This record gives sequence, C-alpha cells and structure tokens, in this order.
Amino acid sequence: MLEHYGRRTPDSELRAWRNSLTYMGTIIGTSNIPDDTGIAIEYGIPYTSKRVDLIVTGLNDLGKGSAVIIELKQWSSAEAVPDRDGVVRTMINNGIHEVAHPSYQAWSYAEAIDDFNASIREDGITLSPCACLHNYISPVPDPLRSDIYSDYLSKAPMFTKRDGSDLRSFLERFIKKGDRGETIFALENGTLKPSKSLQDVLASMMRGNPEFVLLDTQKVVHEDILHQARTIAKGGDKRTIIVKGGPGTGKTVLAVNLLSEITSMGLASLYVSKNAAPRNVYSEKLKGMKHGRSKVDKLFVGSGSFVNAKENVFDVLLTDEAHRLNEKSGLYQNLGENQIREIINASRLSVFFIDEDQRVTLNDIGTVDEIRRHARQMGSKVTEMELDSQFRCSGSDGYLAWLDNALQVHETANLDLEESFPDYDFRVLDDPNEVRRLIEERNEGRNRSRMVAGYCWNWITEGKNDPDVHDVTIPGTGFGMSWNLGNSQTWAIDPESVNEIGCIHTCQGLEFDYVGVIIGDDMRFENGTVITDASKRARTDQSLKGLKSKYKDKDKAYAVADRIIKNTYRVLMSRGMKGCYVYCTNKGMAEHLRSLIRATVNDPEA
Repeated sequence: MLEHYGRRTPDSELRAWRNSLTYMGTIIGTSNIPDDTGIAIEYGIPYTSKRVDLIVTGLNDLGKGSAVIIELKQWSSAEAVPDRDGVVRTMINNGIHEVAHPSYQAWSYAEAIDDFNASIREDGITLSPCACLHNYISPVPDPLRSDIYSDYLSKAPMFTKRDGSDLRSFLERFIKKGDRGETIFALENGTLKPSKSLQDVLASMMRGNPEFVLLDTQKVVHEDILHQARTIAKGGDKRTIIVKGGPGTGKTVLAVNLLSEITSMGLASLYVSKNAAPRNVYSEKLKGMKHGRSKVDKLFVGSGSFVNAKENVFDVLLTDEAHRLNEKSGLYQNLGENQIREIINASRLSVFFIDEDQRVTLNDIGTVDEIRRHARQMGSKVTEMELDSQFRCSGSDGYLAWLDNALQVHETANLDLEESFPDYDFRVLDDPNEVRRLIEERNEGRNRSRMVAGYCWNWITEGKNDPDVHDVTIPGTGFGMSWNLGNSQTWAIDPESVNEIGCIHTCQGLEFDYVGVIIGDDMRFENGTVITDASKRARTDQSLKGLKSKYKDKDKAYAVADRIIKNTYRVLMSRGMKGCYVYCTNKGMAEHLRSLIRATVNDPEA
C-alpha cells in the first residue's frame, strides 16, 4: 500500500483486511465459481482517491466480462437517518458518524467506474455491485433495510452475517466461467473517458441533471446541507456550516449542485465567491441555457455583494473558496465591515467551503476560526464537516502530500512519485519552451490545458500591440509569453488562451486536464531548504502589498510571505487533473523537485 498508494496502513485497516478478506476467502472458496476467476483488492477508481474493497471477475452466461463489486463493512449495528437520502448512522473510530449507506456506496462506486472507463461499454462488461456486512446480524425490523433505502438496495443488494449462502449465489449468478483476470486488466488498463470538468457541465447541472455521482463524504455533506436548508425553510434558527476540503475534493461541484437543488425548493440562494475568474467562466457557460439564462447568471455573485444587505434577506448563501474572503469590499478595500460577517448576517443558512492552505494574498482572511468566531457572535449555530474524496491529480491524495513535502509546506512521507502515482504525468523540464509545447499538444481537441506562472514578471504589454513584446521572458531560452490580463474574464475556456500565460488569480477555483507551471525567482532551493523571496515578485503584484506595515516583526512577516508564496505554487501545481509540467528559473529548485520524483520510499511514522 505504501509503494502503490503512497500512504501508511493504520492498524484498524489491517484488522479490517484480516477479518473481511478471511470471510470473503471462505465465501469464494466454498462457492461454485471457477478457480481461474479474477480478484482485485483495493482497486483504485480512476480520477478519484477512492478504492473498491474487493472485485471478483469472470465471464457471465453470455460469455462477456462480468465484475462483482463488493463493499465490505465491519459494522455490527447501525441506525437509519430518515431525513437524509442514502445516509445512515453507525459506530466508526470510537464515535457515531453519519456515512453513506453501504448499498449506496457500492452502487456509487460502480457508477463512477462506469462513468470513467470507456472499455466497460465497448467490451460489454457488466458491473454488479453489492455490500457485505459480515459482522452484522439483521434485527427485526432492520434499519438498513428500511423502505427509504429500497432504491439503493435494489441496485446493490446487502448481505449480512447470516446471508453467506445468498452472497455465494449472487457471485455464482454473475460469474459463470473464469477469465484469468482479463476483466480486471480491462478495468485497470481500459480506455478512460475524458474526465468531466465543472465548467463543461455547469448548464446541465443548473437544469437539475445529476452530472456527478457523489461519493462517500460528498454524499453525507450534500444531504446534511439540504437537511439544514429544509429546516430553516420551516423557521429554524440561524445556522452556519463550515465545509473543509483540499484541492479537488469537490467543493465547487457540491456548491453548484446545492445551488440548483436549493433554488428548485423555492428558497432564495446564491453562489458566492471572491475570485471573479470562476464566476465569469460560469456565466459564459450558462449562455447555452434556453430558459432564464440571465436569471440563472445572477445566482453567481461576488463576496462583496452584501455590504448593505438586510439581515436574513437570503435563505442560503453558498460561499466557495471562503479562504479568499476579505475584510473590506470594493475596488479600494474601503467598503463594509467584514465579508464573513456580512454573509452570515445576510443569510439564514450560510455555508462556507474552505481550504486554509489556499490562502494566496495578504488580504485573505477566511479561516475556520474566523468564520466560527463571527458565527457564534451573531448567534448562528455552527456545524463543521470535511470532504476527503479527491478528484483531481488523477485522484491521488498522495500527489498532494508529495507536493506539500516538495514545497516544504507540510512534512509528509517521502514518496517515489513515478512508482506510487504512475497515472499522473508530472515532469520537471529544463526548457520552458518544451513545457509550452507539451501544453499546446495536450490542448488540441479538448481546450483543457493552460500555462500558468508565479507573479514574478511585470505587465509590460499593457497598452501595446507589439507581438514581439512579452511579459514573461526567460533569458537564454528564447521563451516569451504575455499575461492574460487583457483577457482575464474567460481565459480558462477561450480557445486562444493557450497562447497566454495565467496567474493565480485567473486559475484558482478552476481545473484543467494539464497545467504547465513556471516557478519564478520568488522560490529557490539552497542547502536543503525551499527559500521564498517576496522581493522577486512583480511590482504590479498586490498579493503581498502592505506586508511590512502590517507585520513589524521581520520573522513574522517572512513567515506569512513564505506561506503565501508556497500556497500559490501549491495551487498552481494542483490545477491539472491528468498532469503537471514544471520549469524553474532556479536550477536548484528544479533539481530538488527532480530528485523527489525518484525518491526512496520511506515512512516517517514507521
């Protein structure tokens, strides 16, 4: 697991394997399925960080590939949660938690595999999900078999401790002949469908179409927010929800999904973000809507829109990228009191989606502590939740951990990137022109790849129309590109934008297939340390403006600037769903990153 997925296996998971796999070994060994069936353990679902516990494959009665997807649970008891779709309550890690129903989980995993793997339909492979709770003795009545879960139980049957014969029959029904692992090979190495991006399916989502299958914590968070929205609709007390999640955990997908559903309930709701780039892209994508595009477009607003808002004028405000919220609003940062406070004041239910590691300017004040403090001061009941399903960087949580380690943001396991995450195309190149060439090549036909850079180059092309003058130039390489500032509204989706280079402000909150990143002189590597240098930022960069006046202590000022610069590159290097190509102006930084691509695997907790 450490070598393949880049993480240490906790004792609780080892115990789960011993118990569950021993049980399933007995079931499979005493069944009539052929000995040359295929077995996959901990199969990683493409584009996600999720894994299927066990897959048994073979050929069905038509001679086609067949895969039985089995979600294994150690549970001995559980409770139904009637007011949340597909959610139950059970004991996990010495506490009672709300989680997805096992049948929902097994079905959603099968749907995700089918969504991502084109070979399944091309080869006629059948996916048959089920759940096995081998420690669970069904009480009468059984909360897990309640009518509220009947739809998911019909899609993915649930087998408990006394249903061993039924589970064997289920396997025998779909596995008639052995396949010597050929179906597993098709699942593992089949042709992947192009991954969906929010900007491509936004209009469909706003029409109420389910474009994304919600997995695990996404489902739980989604249902909890809907439940609290229904509660405040009935006159419940003021509420605030804080949803924490790293890059690619689906914060924006959830926010837009919820916006569509809550609006359809007749509640006044808005999607709120500080960063204009995603809103402009969404606005452009909504032009295709036949009915009420202008009305739908107005559902996406900036975080400074509530300076003069009356108390509780909105039912629900969904604030994305809450870490980017500012204290003051307006062009000159001179309006209002505090954006966090203003959003909570204006809504009966305020939801903040946040990743504190994505703070990229000095004016970003959005932290969990700040949101919690203002909510409590204003008499708003606070709920905190966390997302853990990763859908970017080929679904690799390990890549993000590797990135934290490489940039020295957090110390994590030193992983071999090439062996641990072979599906993610990460390269450090010696020529920025080669980075650009690769991005242009990847962009063809999909328009889903872009060049970005740290803000270390001044905007010198302003007001000029000379194709030979560029903003971002690197001496000795012949490389030259211009900032996208003249086309910042919809840079992420405009076809000609592949010829311009973006910065943090035009790509945060958005995602691409591949991203090319130029790390400038504001980050270098010396004597085993990643060193940042705020003085190397462009004079037109506003992200660190006022640093010295705000922090009189030089060490404190350096620490704040250091984290903002590292966060900036962390965000830039996690925008690519399939790959990231990097050029560093500092050769030491390039060698540092390159050395970590092929590193000796070790575990700091071992």
